[in-house]
Amino acid sequence: MQSDPKWKRLALALAFTLIAAPWAAFAASSKAPIETQTTASPEPWERYGNWTNKDWKEFNNMREMRSPAVPRDFQKVYGRITDGDPEKGKKLFGDRSKGGSCMVCHAVPGASLPGNVGPDLSTIGAQNRTDWYLYNYIYDARQFNPETMMPPWGTHGVLNDQEIRDLVAYLQTLKTPAKLSDLDDPNKRPLPQPTANYLDPTENPAMFELDRGKELFNKAGASGKSCATCHKNPKSEFKTWAARMPYYEPRIKKVINTEEFLTRHARATTGEDWRMQTDENTALSIYVRHFAHGQPIRVQFRTAEEKAAAEKGRELMHRKVGQLNFMCLDCHGQGAEKWMRGQYVLSSKDQVGRHPYWRTSQGEPWTLRKRLQWCGVAVRANDLPPDAPEYGYIEYYLTSLSNGKKIDGPGIGH
Repeated sequence: MQSDPKWKRLALALAFTLIAAPWAAFAASSKAPIETQTTASPEPWERYGNWTNKDWKEFNNMREMRSPAVPRDFQKVYGRITDGDPEKGKKLFGDRSKGGSCMVCHAVPGASLPGNVGPDLSTIGAQNRTDWYLYNYIYDARQFNPETMMPPWGTHGVLNDQEIRDLVAYLQTLKTPAKLSDLDDPNKRPLPQPTANYLDPTENPAMFELDRGKELFNKAGASGKSCATCHKNPKSEFKTWAARMPYYEPRIKKVINTEEFLTRHARATTGEDWRMQTDENTALSIYVRHFAHGQPIRVQFRTAEEKAAAEKGRELMHRKVGQLNFMCLDCHGQGAEKWMRGQYVLSSKDQVGRHPYWRTSQGEPWTLRKRLQWCGVAVRANDLPPDAPEYGYIEYYLTSLSNGKKIDGPGIGH
């Protein structure tokens, strides 16, 4: 039987089908009708109303490079700093308005939920560091360590000269190891343990969005058609779809995610205009994505265009942005599996499967794209519209890092 040419052809055809099937399912999105001429974001784009409206145009963002360069020369500080106030420095160390406070990364005596991304500074004053060294390290640590996560407090204008002097005076008083409670000590603090049942709407309000998403899925638009007109059995049709998103869309030469696809596909089919980050778009995204719950993420780069897009995402994850001068991989690379203040930071490989998710601190569902915008604003960088190509590149590469991990959204988190 094995020598039969017909059997060999059948075996080869079956093997090709098994290999090509996942790619065919993934590529199906690029064959679906989409609107390609206009933006998928609300216009004009404005930052969310409950976020700060500060403009950090003088610093890098994910599109433009504008931040001040590393100083060529060290700051001139001679001998002991005698005009620094240790008490003011102590207050500055924990001042959240000054870039989130030094306590985000460093522990000191009396600290409340300090982080451990940076070294414990409890005995820095006993280490014979000169005031010149401490002043310049705070002013711009990049002069000593080009790979540092520490913000350039002086160069970027977060702290002025007197404030840095006050901090130096405070640090020089620290000579005794901190005695912190097990909760405050970041090296003893219990790791967060998820206890919520993600699929229980009484514990995860994002599950209520499923009902709204289902209504929208069945709602006829201006064309007289609804999503359900073509997708009769969404449970089976969308079983693996979300696990292969986002994807590179050659018709508009950019990476688009679930939310942008839904915007453009709905315009082309039902006539609805549910733009990214609107309540309707997010609810529909939660609904169609939840069918893939438990499916392994599978984003792949095959064509030259896909590989180039993924490389752009990798590069952007290494870009320093904002007044605080952070890149994605500062927190989710160097700082991963450590504490930043009271928040345990996950690695880049643990970021995407639960999105969209219910953000408890905001009391609303957030998409991954909104989370990317927030990361920028948190480090004082201007955000971009949610359909910005730059976010698409980042999401494309970031999602690929989680290949093999399962879709478990909608999730819940702080």
